[in-house]
Amino acid sequence: MSRKMTRQVRPIVGLMLASAMFCAGGVAVVAAPAPQAHAVSMSEYQAKVSNHAKLKSQLAGVSSDLADTILQLADLNDNQIPAAVEAAESAQQAAEQAQSLAEATTQRLQAAQQDKANLEEQIKQTGSDYDDAKAAVAQLARESFHGSSTSDVLDFVTDSTTADDFVNKMQSQAAVTRSESNAATDAANELNTSMNRKDRLGAIEQKITQLKEQADQQAASAQQAASEASIKQTALQKLRDEGTAKREKLESQKSQLTTQSAKEAADIVAMKSQIDSWNNQYNNSNNAAVNPNNNQQQSRPNNNTNYNPAPAPAPAPAPTPNNNNSGGASGMNYAVPGNCPAGSGYCYGHNTGNTVGGAAYPSRQCTLWAYLRRSQLSLPVGSYMGNGADWANTARGLGYLVNNTPHVGAAMVFARGQSVGGHWTADWQYGHVAVVERVNADGSVLISEGGTGFATFPAWETISNAGAYQYVHY
Repeated sequence: MSRKMTRQVRPIVGLMLASAMFCAGGVAVVAAPAPQAHAVSMSEYQAKVSNHAKLKSQLAGVSSDLADTILQLADLNDNQIPAAVEAAESAQQAAEQAQSLAEATTQRLQAAQQDKANLEEQIKQTGSDYDDAKAAVAQLARESFHGSSTSDVLDFVTDSTTADDFVNKMQSQAAVTRSESNAATDAANELNTSMNRKDRLGAIEQKITQLKEQADQQAASAQQAASEASIKQTALQKLRDEGTAKREKLESQKSQLTTQSAKEAADIVAMKSQIDSWNNQYNNSNNAAVNPNNNQQQSRPNNNTNYNPAPAPAPAPAPTPNNNNSGGASGMNYAVPGNCPAGSGYCYGHNTGNTVGGAAYPSRQCTLWAYLRRSQLSLPVGSYMGNGADWANTARGLGYLVNNTPHVGAAMVFARGQSVGGHWTADWQYGHVAVVERVNADGSVLISEGGTGFATFPAWETISNAGAYQYVHY
């Protein structure tokens, strides 16, 4: 998939901003200034206040202890964890840049030390006054004409018959023929700036001293940056542990909720926390698919993945689908999770297209997450569904039910360039695909999604105009 945004979007939970979101695309990372904290805009602040007020109103009549648990978990989801994720990632990026710089300087130091050793060996063999530059030009003159005899080459270029004569004339002539003698010309020009061996040795020793001092400083900076990154990561994990504890407490007390609005509020808050938990599991897993071709969504398989983001609810029998690809709400009453074993090639009366598991989908892309999540829910999913925007048509061809009615577990397909509520636009080349986690009372849907531009994998968000998209069911 890909997902490019024309606005800044909250990643896994809450309102943490990202300057651009891609479910496809790899970017070379170069040294950059340390990330700066950004101010929260008035509209963002007002949205947070509004969301908090709405949540409080939904919890009217709920015991203060349970209401506080829900509100605190919501704050962790929407504010504290996203901020900690951003801080941890910024610190990690700074640590990696510092380490890379230190390694580069160390390599330069080693190269200078090798140059010194080589030059000392040359001085030992032929003395400190030997003219290396003149010898090098003569050698280039011999080699630049692909094996021609030295006397013929020198005579052809400058009417010279010896290497010394050649070098002297090359230094005084403004230019020579623009043929294969360019290498010799460039080398001759170097004679004006060449030092004798003694001076060069002194310059190298001075450079080594500078590089040693620089390398020591940068190594210390890298160590400090790594320590700071570790502190940030520990703080993030502490918040996530707190979120897990509050989510478990909430789950154990849900039976106390008596109103529909309170139950829905609790379910949404708990699901957001669960999605962040999946992200944490993914980051800690060594089984995630790795694909260097992150500038594309679908590639040939290169690695298998057995990642299971979270235990699924107890399976329930699912009715036989009607496979009416233009169907409405009818046929939407199947259970989630489904009853397709992981990796099924045939389920619900049709070919699933699952041939190599999730190995064909690039790491962290929306397509990989859609595959992982559908598999975790025991719903059918193929190995080569294409880019995000292609999933609906590919699914129809395989016999899946596809329509415009959202349902928990359905793959939500975003067309290329599709505008979403005026907030962001799906990538014009790849589109996007996500998985419906909840259909809310107001008709909006809570989705989980992947993408290289998100700070976390998976991420989540709520989409209001749910009827504008296609959904792949079973």
